Amino acid sequence: MAYQGFAQEYLGMPAVTRAYTTACVLTTAAVQLEFITPFQLYFNPDLIFRKFQIWRLITNFLFFGPLGFSFFFNMIFLYRYCRMLEEGSFRGRTADFVFMFLFGGFLMTLFGLFASLFFLGQAFTIMLVYVWSRRNPYIRMNFFGLLNFQAPFLPWVLMGFSLLLGNSIIIDLLGIAVGHIYYFLEDVFPNQPGGKKLLLTPGFLKMVFDTPEEDPNYNPLPEDHPENQPRDQDQNQQPQ
Repeated sequence: MAYQGFAQEYLGMPAVTRAYTTACVLTTAAVQLEFITPFQLYFNPDLIFRKFQIWRLITNFLFFGPLGFSFFFNMIFLYRYCRMLEEGSFRGRTADFVFMFLFGGFLMTLFGLFASLFFLGQAFTIMLVYVWSRRNPYIRMNFFGLLNFQAPFLPWVLMGFSLLLGNSIIIDLLGIAVGHIYYFLEDVFPNQPGGKKLLLTPGFLKMVFDTPEEDPNYNPLPEDHPENQPRDQDQNQQPQ
């Protein structure tokens, strides 16, 4: 029974959230079972460009460390805010959501070229949290029953919590910075006087991820109208 409930919940997740969280969990499981090691996954520009280990551009976003409090904490936030974005402001715009993933990952990778950052998954999670929080500014939040604040402060609260755990806040600041760049270019600048939309989702992403809208001017042939379709004989029979 529990398995059926889990399967139903899993299949009910939107596609991008399901794909990303599944990839993160499977990557961590593979490391935990010693099928692979973190040394095969981390971001290393030298190995990427000289040894052509291109997979590191992706795998460094999938590993959140060994199983433990930090891993589950990150997974909860990743799942929650990725799903709320996909089902909220990106509802029906899967291609735009995927483009945000690509844009954010690209900026973080550029920064990673000039800093000693090995895994960027946490920064990516903070980016998702930041974009959601700015698009839902009036929602009241409660952090472990200790703090009450409005949604836009959530990324900063998470950064403070990370600092209390003794972690570097560079990753959190990177996620906040990239999230703000996306939010500004997508939601703020186009609405300014003289502003325009600069982040345009490529057409091939729309072809792959978005269902084509029906043409409102389409006029079906007469034989395609429902009233002209042949009906089942039983449906034409009157009840006795």
